[in-house]
Amino acid sequence: MDKPAPPAHIEISRSAVKHNLEFLKKMIGEEVLFTSVVKGNAYGHGIEEYCSLALEAGVKNFCTYSADEAFRVWEATEGKAKIIVMGYKSIEALEWMIANGIEFFVFEEGFLKEAKKVAESVGKTAEIHLEIETGMNRTGIEVERLDPILEYINQHADQLHLAGICTHFAGAESISNYYRVQKQHKVFYGVVKHLKSIQKLPPKVHAACSAASLRLPKSRYNMVRIGIMQYGFFPSNESWVEYASKENNMEFPLKRVISWKSKVMSIKEVQTGEFIGYGTSYFANSPTKIAIVPVGYGLGFDRDLSNQGKVLIGGQRVNVIGIVNMNALTVDISGLDDVKVGDEVVLIGKQGESEISVASFSDISKLVNYELLTRLPSEIPRLIVD
Repeated sequence: MDKPAPPAHIEISRSAVKHNLEFLKKMIGEEVLFTSVVKGNAYGHGIEEYCSLALEAGVKNFCTYSADEAFRVWEATEGKAKIIVMGYKSIEALEWMIANGIEFFVFEEGFLKEAKKVAESVGKTAEIHLEIETGMNRTGIEVERLDPILEYINQHADQLHLAGICTHFAGAESISNYYRVQKQHKVFYGVVKHLKSIQKLPPKVHAACSAASLRLPKSRYNMVRIGIMQYGFFPSNESWVEYASKENNMEFPLKRVISWKSKVMSIKEVQTGEFIGYGTSYFANSPTKIAIVPVGYGLGFDRDLSNQGKVLIGGQRVNVIGIVNMNALTVDISGLDDVKVGDEVVLIGKQGESEISVASFSDISKLVNYELLTRLPSEIPRLIVD
């Protein structure tokens, strides 16, 4: 028999991906290299599905957090994409990365020496990006250690090629971080000037994420690393309002890429005076018609949405009532006519004229957009739709 249908699926819109990428490329300009950040399973959208659509739309450069994500991008793009690993990569992964031209951040001197050894054994040059510590205080090479590291790279030019120099800002999406981010940018700009004075700049100089690309255009240099905006979200409400004010246009310029859907599994009537679901959190004050949806916290529908979440059925918002279970939730459909088992349930997305956005979902669950999206389990099928 065919594989049974899962209780929920996620739809990824091809037209929304194309629209967002066109908007972003126009915003940053043709002279700046657009690099798509697909860490966290492409922010929950699915690396395989999203990368194939981005490649189709003309994106050829991707950033991942780890080497295992890079392998998935490499397979999804059939080796046609350029990939940069920004974070974790084991020594064991280096051989595959170097052999296949996968670029990677270096923020530890010891790892640089390991990369040199592996490159020597593979017979290929490692393509490295030096990440500079400018004040984020997470990963990065201290400025005072830069010159000896550059000297080491130059001494081993057959094994090590400086493909890029970069840094990461500590929260460019918030005005409260303005001073800190400006200070970081000043440090990085000083490093760029210094590097230019002692040798040729590497091909890629980059610092800007989505937020910095919007709010600090000078930090774009010749490459940007765009994450959340390509999926249809501004980094924060603050950054959206600032953008709209500058453009004098409140029409939202991005399109949501993701929708999350399920189906009605069961319908029943509950009499007045009965509790619904586990415990005593919901009491039926009147005859109540309920529908059971086969999605719970095990598939990413947060338990905090118990008695306050909403879903769409028949184009109408209905309330989640009772405790969200591991595998199911209950909604009140007392006000709806003709709901049937098998009817579509929209958890995130549009149905008719109504919409439940990731932002509204996040506001109730107290999760930021990034967290909610990346929590969507990878086992939920991602389907590409027009």
